[in-house]
Amino acid sequence: MLRTPGPADRTGLRRANLALLVRTLRDHGQISRAQLAVRSGLSKATVSSLVGDLARRGLVRAAGTAARGQGRPGELVELRPATACGVGLDLHVEHVGATVVDLTGQVLLRSRIACDVPAAGPDHVLDLLAEVLTGVLDDVRARGGWGTGATVAVPGLVDTDGAVVRLAPQLRWREVALRDGLAARTGLDLDFFGADNDANLAAVAEHHAGAAVGLDDFVYLTGDHGVGAGAFSRGELVRGHLGYAGEVGHMELDPLGPWCSCGRRGCWETRVGLGALLHACASPDDPVHDPALDPDARMALVRARAESGDRRTLDALHQIGAALGTGVAVLVNVLNPAAVVLGGYFAALPEWLVEPVRAEVAAHVLAEGAGGATVVASRLGFEAPATGGAVHALRHVLDDPAVVPVTEQAEHVEHVENTEGVVAR
Repeated sequence: MLRTPGPADRTGLRRANLALLVRTLRDHGQISRAQLAVRSGLSKATVSSLVGDLARRGLVRAAGTAARGQGRPGELVELRPATACGVGLDLHVEHVGATVVDLTGQVLLRSRIACDVPAAGPDHVLDLLAEVLTGVLDDVRARGGWGTGATVAVPGLVDTDGAVVRLAPQLRWREVALRDGLAARTGLDLDFFGADNDANLAAVAEHHAGAAVGLDDFVYLTGDHGVGAGAFSRGELVRGHLGYAGEVGHMELDPLGPWCSCGRRGCWETRVGLGALLHACASPDDPVHDPALDPDARMALVRARAESGDRRTLDALHQIGAALGTGVAVLVNVLNPAAVVLGGYFAALPEWLVEPVRAEVAAHVLAEGAGGATVVASRLGFEAPATGGAVHALRHVLDDPAVVPVTEQAEHVEHVENTEGVVAR
């Protein structure tokens, strides 16, 4: 006997179908209702009803008509840009920053404040994060949009449920409650805030709109003062038992090596982290060590010297490339990814780092042909963690567009009452 869906069932189904349409529009851009029906598997009448709902929430708009062919030209719809916006907050050793991404995937703005984060301490840094967040949210509102949430990218161990930094050695932070601190400083709701490891969020960004688009199995490596990994397996982020997977920078590769920020010796990041590169390629009074320079400006200096044939710089890059390849080969042997994406400063210097890593992987991975793994440079560079944070902060709307209140009457949108009879896929 068939059971007639009750009100709760129909409400849940409608919300799922709204989410399906939003994701379809995000993936395909401008599209007609007929194409939406085909791609979503929903009926044309259901699509028309749902589009009307999304339009009244300010999430979609009419986008002209499709090119004429046989029959009546279809009216195109698209996600409305610069409306629902996620914010990624970047918690870095030498700065705090924010990146804003809208529902279409477009980066609307970035903001950054230079700061010696370890020396400043959590309270002052949270003040700065609140300041940069308030500034970008004001800008978003001035454009007619609204913020859906903010996710902090942290170089360390993060309790994602409570948005608490458990341990961030590079920052010298332990047990810092980001959600509570930012909510108290901004007056925003607690559930507006989230936090995650920076490599995890960078991997999300690369999977969404970077070098790992279309890949279900890959490893992303941060190239910064710290080195971490964000790994995807079968399309899902690998978190591990307590959510702390990916701290590959603390693999002990040289027990007698330099001291690491974590208190141990010979960690991989002491050999390939940004500090190791800068120490190897320039004396302490060199401008490349100036913390007032943003990371891209520093890499521009290093790159210019390498291109001019500076021997110290080239020797440093050779040393980094070999050490980087040794660790990457370990990861490929353990995880067998389709690709390893080199992020941060690794991505800024691909001509000198990618090939040495590929050579080490080919020489030290047991499986023939390195198990099918390729090594590629990130497309997002240093901006990947904050971009991933912004994408993560949009999840509320992507998962349930009905959280956005109805604010206006849709223009040029047909409203067809229809029983939702197709399960969203």
